[in-house]
Amino acid sequence: MTDLPNIVENAFDIPTLAALNNGEELTHPPRILLLYGSLRERSISRLVVEESARILQKLGCETRIFNPQDLPVADSQYDNHSKVLELRELMTWSEGQVWCSPEKHGSMSGIMKNQIDWVPLSISAVRSTQGKTLAVMQVEGGSQSFNTVNQLRILGRWMRMFTIANQSSIAKTWQEFDANNRMKDSPFYARIVDVCEELVKFTLLTRDKTDYLVNRYSERKAEMPAVKPQCDNKASC
Repeated sequence: MTDLPNIVENAFDIPTLAALNNGEELTHPPRILLLYGSLRERSISRLVVEESARILQKLGCETRIFNPQDLPVADSQYDNHSKVLELRELMTWSEGQVWCSPEKHGSMSGIMKNQIDWVPLSISAVRSTQGKTLAVMQVEGGSQSFNTVNQLRILGRWMRMFTIANQSSIAKTWQEFDANNRMKDSPFYARIVDVCEELVKFTLLTRDKTDYLVNRYSERKAEMPAVKPQCDNKASC
């Protein structure tokens, strides 16, 4: 059993397909990939991701966290680098994702952006992010802002993901963790639980439906064989 001392058990609900009136059985746990945007030894964005992973596991998910250490700079000649291959494999594996970046000079960190830049919209004809769910979070050392989560939302839309409505922005994060690197109970912690819960619900709602949800008229039209224009007046054809 995952150790989550701040969770109030009577208020905690594990989402199920039955509760969503889907009528289907859960064939496998929701697969959630978590990304963070710092290489610091005590990275707060990593600690938030680790806490989120514990919550997601309690919600019935299988989680994997990508470590961006040693990931080369995007657009360099390292497409076959082990970290690039690992990241792309995890992107394909996942059904939903959590992105958490520190705010750097009013923006997402370069470490976070670099991870996304290594993932093309399609890998060997497989669209590794399209139709998958996404939750966005940010951490800052000072007062609260929403710059980074807003940027991550734009990035998620560009990657053709379903970004959930809820989000987390944690101010003065240096005071939100104890000596054991566990997040203290607070409104910030409760919001992270809210975000994780909503992510699981939407991941279950869209399961096995993403191909239909992202099926587009323009793409179906482009795949149709070309049709020669008909002409009633043969003289003008």
